[in-house]
Amino acid sequence: MNAIILAVLVMVALCMLRVSVVFALIASALVGGLVAGLPMETVVKSFNEGLGGGAPVALAYATLGAFAIALSRTGLSQRLSANLTTRLGEGGGRLIKWAILLSMVLAGFASQTVVPVHIAFIPLLVPPLLHVMNRLQLDRRAVACAITFAITTTYMALPLGFGAIFLNDILVANINAAGNGELVTRQMAPVAMLIPALGMVFGLGLALLFSYRRPRVYADQPVAGEEAGALPERLSRRQLSMVVLALVSALVVQLWTGSMVFGGLVGFSLVSMSGVMRWNEQDGVFLQGVRLMALVGFIMIAASGFAGVMKATGEVQTLVAQSAELVGDSRALAAFMMLLVGLLITMGIGSSFSTVPIIAVIYVPLAIGFGFSPLATLSLVGTAAALGDAGSPASDSTLGPTAGLAADGQHDHIWGTVVPTFLHFNLPLMAFGWVAAMVL
Repeated sequence: MNAIILAVLVMVALCMLRVSVVFALIASALVGGLVAGLPMETVVKSFNEGLGGGAPVALAYATLGAFAIALSRTGLSQRLSANLTTRLGEGGGRLIKWAILLSMVLAGFASQTVVPVHIAFIPLLVPPLLHVMNRLQLDRRAVACAITFAITTTYMALPLGFGAIFLNDILVANINAAGNGELVTRQMAPVAMLIPALGMVFGLGLALLFSYRRPRVYADQPVAGEEAGALPERLSRRQLSMVVLALVSALVVQLWTGSMVFGGLVGFSLVSMSGVMRWNEQDGVFLQGVRLMALVGFIMIAASGFAGVMKATGEVQTLVAQSAELVGDSRALAAFMMLLVGLLITMGIGSSFSTVPIIAVIYVPLAIGFGFSPLATLSLVGTAAALGDAGSPASDSTLGPTAGLAADGQHDHIWGTVVPTFLHFNLPLMAFGWVAAMVL
């Protein structure tokens, strides 16, 4: 069996058995590297060299967690939650439920385009709403699907913000480089990804209207940062101004520097200076924020190590070559196999942005050889890369929602986010991606 397939299967099996995702990534990287014939020292070296790629993201999550906890100490989010809870008593529950789901989708769209903060909004927006979701008995799997849908679909289909990076700078550029010429243009990319994006819409509708529409009971557990007696009764005008300044400054600094780390640190510092918490409490609040996001950070670091080992095996080319031998002259089967291989690769690496350069150099000549049009080639490579982003245990698109929804310890990363998003997005995306490859 191909080493990459085996490594991904081991990782998925361990995660499904509720083994720690970090342990699953390390164990599966070891299995994949050794099966590929790499010496143990090479496996360890490749894993260690890959770890650095996840460090910036892990640090960003830690600072955002600290900022989120600092904001929770202002009491503003708790008062918002209390106001919404009061409205529930007035009979507005169903309306608020759909308003929350819609707000998650809109926030996800905005975070990838007009305000490109990626998943930085999740630890700030989601935890304060958990009490309201509990009162509504809103299934958090539906919320996870809504957030993942918005994050993934936006960069797949819209050439704005992160979508411009994915479609123009990565997808189109790598396909043209692999095709030794201007095989595709930037204007073609959104058209090619439209049908696969409709698969994501289909999956979201299925999740919200059927799979997770029934009430689900959660205990009203305290959310991180809500220690008894720690919240001020009311904020002074100066304190409120400082909190607003912190939110605006965090966004501006992140957009200016391109770093969530600096944005989070500036926001945390300004909230600290507002006086909503004592000066000697800052260290404890920061550590609490780090704990809130620590699991996400460690998973991202381990995923980078896993990706380093998979690249060192050189088994991607072997996997594609073996797949090409199986399909013979069938274009339909070739399209299916390319999508399936893309799913396996992205599931392990956890990033569609990192998958495109790996598969484009192999997929483009293969697609040309099977007679796929330039639009179909764009759709195949783009969909193959996006497959597995939703549904991967190590993807931003799943780790982000989990970080927010698990703030009170009642949401499981694998069964609450990964499995629901895999079933409702990857399966329709594969089907719609295959149709796009055949009709374009």
